[in-house]
Amino acid sequence: MTDGVLIPGRDDKSLFSAWRLSFFGAISLLILLPVLSPEPYWDIIRFVPDGVFMTFKVTVLSIFFALIIGLLIGLGRMSRFAIINISCTIYVEVIRGIPLLVQLFYIYYALAKFVKIHDISAAVIAMSICYGAYISEIFRAGLQSIPKGQMEAALALGLTRKQAIYRIILPQTIRIVLPPIGNEFIALLKDSSLVSILAVSDLLRRGREFASTTFYYFETYTIIAIIYLIMTLFFSRIVAIMEERMKPDA
Repeated sequence: MTDGVLIPGRDDKSLFSAWRLSFFGAISLLILLPVLSPEPYWDIIRFVPDGVFMTFKVTVLSIFFALIIGLLIGLGRMSRFAIINISCTIYVEVIRGIPLLVQLFYIYYALAKFVKIHDISAAVIAMSICYGAYISEIFRAGLQSIPKGQMEAALALGLTRKQAIYRIILPQTIRIVLPPIGNEFIALLKDSSLVSILAVSDLLRRGREFASTTFYYFETYTIIAIIYLIMTLFFSRIVAIMEERMKPDA
């Protein structure tokens, strides 16, 4: 199950699809609440925009480095060299077996005994390492889905194995893995709320700061939840469009 389950298909013309009801309902609430009750809803909306920007910043940086890590580890897991294959496999198994929250604490607090890492840097490093392990499995599955005859044909034409991978296999793999990577981006966007524990001024952290000084906890977290929902559904729609365009018969 992915984050795109509520998204209507391209042929779905219903005005009352689950995605449309959720997305436009959330936008309507975000507009209606400040109109009906400017205090505190309008004050909250004016307080959190920099948190939204920080959430996107952490998410984009994390997914960028996670893609690099995922590609390298995915290729490593398919390496013919046992030491590389085993090392990459251990990385994936270890990282996937430790919760992201624990990794955040470990990098920011535990490693502080040896080296001081800035809060934003710690957040990006932890999320990149964590999601790199999951994305590596996406790349590995994509690479394995390419028929072996493609490699054999490339080698027969005189290409080296390395040239065949980068010129023949990877371009086809990227087309296959883009949609699931889009879903990982959405999941990472939601998980970015965990970085608030490191004092990173993301959306959730800004909401907590407002609520702790005004005691409007219900109102604040209602707005925060709505903003997260809008962002998630918006990017889910983008992923759905991308999935449609990436289909072989598109």
